Amino acid sequence: MDLNEINFEDVLPIDSYGPGFFRVGGVIYRGPQVIQMNDRMDWAGYDDPAPLIALAKKTDVLFLGTGETMAPLPRPFRDALDAAEVPYELMATPMACRTYNIMLPEGRRVAAALLPV
Repeated sequence: MDLNEINFEDVLPIDSYGPGFFRVGGVIYRGPQVIQMNDRMDWAGYDDPAPLIALAKKTDVLFLGTGETMAPLPRPFRDALDAAEVPYELMATPMACRTYNIMLPEGRRVAAALLPV
């Protein structure tokens, strides 16, 4: 079987995650994070939909990681994203990290909003 190495030269991959942290582009960050192709920011979680709404026209899809397992979004948060037409996919954080990294080198405009595990 041929294996192709993924090239992350100009983008920020999610290297790893653990209890309360994410390693992004080789740097450890604590707490919820929003990560896009070449940018990263701390996020206040469900109390702060503004950074995700700002991504509505800048991303093809936002992978929304809800923690260790997939969980429903609080209604006010979900309604704010839906009203702004944010293109999101809801999943557990581990799956959101993997999916983001798979889509990243394809050149698609992807982002991830992640609650820690």
